[in-house]
Amino acid sequence: MSAKTKPYEEKMSSACKHLEKELQAIRAGRANPAVLDKVAVEYYGTPTPVAQLAAVAVPEARVLTISPWDTKLVKEISKAIMSSDIGINPIDDGRVIRLNFPAPTEERRKQLTKDVSKLGEESKVAVRNVRRDALDKFKAAKKKSEISEDELANLEDEMQKITDKFVKEIEKICESKNKEIMEL
Repeated sequence: MSAKTKPYEEKMSSACKHLEKELQAIRAGRANPAVLDKVAVEYYGTPTPVAQLAAVAVPEARVLTISPWDTKLVKEISKAIMSSDIGINPIDDGRVIRLNFPAPTEERRKQLTKDVSKLGEESKVAVRNVRRDALDKFKAAKKKSEISEDELANLEDEMQKITDKFVKEIEKICESKNKEIMEL
């Protein structure tokens, strides 16, 4: 990897990391604390993530428990979860909130795999856009005679190899998530 392609490789790497973070929030039937990442509770006038207000645990495969540090927040957290797009009704006993994750239906699992594929495709497009930007920069440098024809060909080849590597990685990430979704 040359110094000229390094910044573009880092951008492609961040596209993969972003995909992994997005996929964590997709509910696959198992209890996963990451589903609460986008849920914020109004706390002293500031939207605060649930993870900062409570201990989140997974006592069983399909159960998530949320134990707020301040018991006055139980109702607020429950309300925030109900108004979010998680699709699970919280059960609280005044101290602890429980989220029971039902096993998704066959139809729902197929829809989730489509969502995963869509996110994967968006990430591949992002990676390809980085490649296009890099190639445009390299061609502009060639036009200004900053690099030779051979250097341009080498850089184009290197960018293609880097792109292929990240596209494969994205496919692997999506395949792994789809496998997780489809298992009962």
